[in-house]
Amino acid sequence: RHVARHAGLSFNPTIHMARHTFATTVTLTQGVPLETVCKMLGHKRITTTQIYAKITNDKIGQDMKALSEKLSSVFKVAQ
Repeated sequence: RHVARHAGLSFNPTIHMARHTFATTVTLTQGVPLETVCKMLGHKRITTTQIYAKITNDKIGQDMKALSEKLSSVFKVAQ
């Protein structure tokens, strides 16, 4: 509550909110594998962690860019 008040938040963040933000914003959107996040959060089953793994348009764009870069070194595109 102390940190939330100083940060100007109008609500009291919960432990659940902190874990969710860590799982989504800090790890999954930065490319950390789901299996690793599962271990970090202490989940026994990966299905529990999959709740956090919503696919975003940004993530799709990043993945497609990475795929394109990998494929460009393998295949030559005619121009």
